[in-house]
Amino acid sequence: MATRSLRPLTFGGQPLTVDRARRMRWTATGMLAAMAVIFVATHGLAVTGHPAWGYLNAFAEAAMVGGLADWFAVTALFRHPLGLPIPHTAIIPENKDRIADTMAQFLRENFLTPAVVARRMAAMNIAKAAGEFLAASPERGDVDELSRITSGAAELLAEVLESLDPDRLGSQVRSGLAGQLSKLDIAPLAGRMIETTMADKRHQPLIDGFVRWAGLTLEDNEETIRDIIHQRVAGVLRWAGIDKTISSSVLDGLYKLLAEVLVNPDHPLRGKIEEGLAKLGQDLQHDPETRAKVEEMKRDLIANPAVAVWWTGVWERIRRSLISRARDPESGMGEEMRNMLAELGQALQQDARLQHQINRFARRTMVGVATRYGDQIVRLVSETVKRWDARTITDRVEGAVGRDLQFIRINGTLVGGLVGMTLHFITTVM
Repeated sequence: MATRSLRPLTFGGQPLTVDRARRMRWTATGMLAAMAVIFVATHGLAVTGHPAWGYLNAFAEAAMVGGLADWFAVTALFRHPLGLPIPHTAIIPENKDRIADTMAQFLRENFLTPAVVARRMAAMNIAKAAGEFLAASPERGDVDELSRITSGAAELLAEVLESLDPDRLGSQVRSGLAGQLSKLDIAPLAGRMIETTMADKRHQPLIDGFVRWAGLTLEDNEETIRDIIHQRVAGVLRWAGIDKTISSSVLDGLYKLLAEVLVNPDHPLRGKIEEGLAKLGQDLQHDPETRAKVEEMKRDLIANPAVAVWWTGVWERIRRSLISRARDPESGMGEEMRNMLAELGQALQQDARLQHQINRFARRTMVGVATRYGDQIVRLVSETVKRWDARTITDRVEGAVGRDLQFIRINGTLVGGLVGMTLHFITTVM
């Protein structure tokens, strides 16, 4: 099986945890060597000299024994002491596969079960925490972080839009819209919209706009109307020039009628228009023939190639505009996104019902992930550790806990010395 080595964490090019463990190991080893020197130096004095030398010699002797025992125990975890293949030594590198499986099983049983995930998620208010972050304020100093997020999101949006095939994407969007429109029954919706608009008296500006449009259309087509009247009247009237008088009278009458309808909210023609709109609203909702005609018009519009070409052009302009705005720092898109996120953050902080819904969704999502993919996650952990070579896993574990293990050696040296001195006192007194 292929193996790979992992580089330890570094700062300024130097490993952090490994260096700290190494320094502590040298400290523990130095203390053990010091105890050996003291033991040799005080051995003769303990017999012929002052009684205090006996206590110091006993302390050094027992400290040396305790330090050697703990050195052996600590070293046996990671390698063979002095390179000797002593049984039950080099425990971690020799059993790394079993350790990997045990770690994965421990992770699966204690962290990735649905019950544990649900219990942990229930105690967390993710929505409120997200709201506090999004509602960044200059006083908290979170604005810069939020700005980096929005800038990165804008750049990502631009790259995604650029990477997509515009023709294919436009066709897919168009097909999606066409599919949704084909399922939508437009006629009743339009009928209810007309009724609601008329009930709130919001149709009056629409009628005014229609009357103004009719006046402008009439003005733009005066010559056409005069030609039609000229062709319709009898030849004698044309010879006498009466057709011009008739056409002018007709146009003046139409202009006057439109002006009266525009300024008089109670004009009979305006009432007729409102009656027509009310009937149209009713027919759109309840008349099968009218609804069928609207449905047929909708299908024809969707199937019209000109509409497809028009939508493709609209989509391309939207796409290019979005890319340009996302890439332009002066466009204000970043500021708009920040404002939008800030408003969302305030809503998440203040709306308890929204918090409950989002937290419930997050909890269900995480429980689902643990249920469906928990085995894959722990298998990934197990296989990753198994792929490490023996030296890598030894360096990783020793770098993480080696410093504390060297404290065990130091404590063992000191405790052994105190025990030895106590025993020396007991044997001397007795």
